[in-house]
Amino acid sequence: YQPAPLSEKTLPDTFVVQISVLYKVPVIYTIVLGDEKGYFVIDSSTGIVRTRKNLKLEDFPVIFNVRATDSSNPSIFNEASVNVEVIDENDFPPVFPSPLLEATLEENLPATQIVQLKAQDSDTGRNGFLTYGILSGGGLKFRIDAATGILYSNASFDYEEEPTEYQVVIYAEDDGIPEKKRGYCTVVIKIVD
Repeated sequence: YQPAPLSEKTLPDTFVVQISVLYKVPVIYTIVLGDEKGYFVIDSSTGIVRTRKNLKLEDFPVIFNVRATDSSNPSIFNEASVNVEVIDENDFPPVFPSPLLEATLEENLPATQIVQLKAQDSDTGRNGFLTYGILSGGGLKFRIDAATGILYSNASFDYEEEPTEYQVVIYAEDDGIPEKKRGYCTVVIKIVD
């Protein structure tokens, strides 16, 4: 048996799978091997497996055996294995060390690197894999490398002719399941004469 994966946030007493046998007399279902930490309980007459307690992601997958025993003759039985997997939920949004960052950029420079932004995400795997983007500010004057978080200017700036300060809102987005989460940072870029 391979039931649908459970969320790490699955509550106790949640249905997991129903084990069933074709047999002429009633059987008694028991979990006999593999669930040493006691995550599951089985109804001895219906074969319905439920969670017994909160699940710890690091303990999974769990493969346990269910035995169906002839109710009138305990020496007649059969076993099936159940493989339960648990999905890591996207618990945390990305977080920048500071919500506000200041950077300076000299006027008349060609397109150049300004600053590298680095967010942290406490999730693991794809839930902690980050990409970066620009939410607002600066129009087409700036770009960010989605993988590295490096913010670049796209052109040179003229201190006398253009604004001398830009506020660019950067986001870091994880690749989370079931939904992606974002964190934000505002970069204030001062053009210097």
